[in-house]
Amino acid sequence: MSDLRDLYQEVVLDHSKAPRNFHAIENASGDAQGFNPLCGDQVHVWVALDGDTVKDVSFTGNGCAISKASASMMTQAVKGRSKAETEALFTAFHRLVTGAGDDPELLGKLAVFAGVSEFPVRVKCASLAWHTLKAALEGAKAPVSTE
Repeated sequence: MSDLRDLYQEVVLDHSKAPRNFHAIENASGDAQGFNPLCGDQVHVWVALDGDTVKDVSFTGNGCAISKASASMMTQAVKGRSKAETEALFTAFHRLVTGAGDDPELLGKLAVFAGVSEFPVRVKCASLAWHTLKAALEGAKAPVSTE
C-alpha cells in the first residue's frame, strides 16, 4: 500500500506542476466551466470532436494539486476515444474515487486516484474536470458545480 501511495504522490505532483494539455482550444466543438465552491477549484475544459471521436481536449484553471493532476491525466486518457468510451471512462473513474469499485483495465494510469476515496472531501477535487468534460461533450451552457 505504501508503494501505491508513493506513486500517487509522485503522479499528482508531476501533473500538478507540469499539467498536460493546459491551454485553450480555438474553434473547439464544445467547452464548459466548472467550479468547486468548497475549496475554490476552477476549471475550463475544451473539447474538439472529429465526428464521434475526441480529437483534442484541454483545460485551464486554478485549483489544488489533485484537481489539476486529475484534469491533466483526464485529457491524456480521453484523447482519441469515442464519446461512448469517454462516458464509460468517466463512470469508471467516478466509481473509483467514490470507492464504489474500479476497472483497472479501463482506467490504466488513472487507477492511482483510488486513494482519493479515503478522503470524501477530495472526491470533488478529483472529479471536477470530469464533470466539466461531460458538460462540454453534452453542450451544457450552465457552469458545472460540485455542490
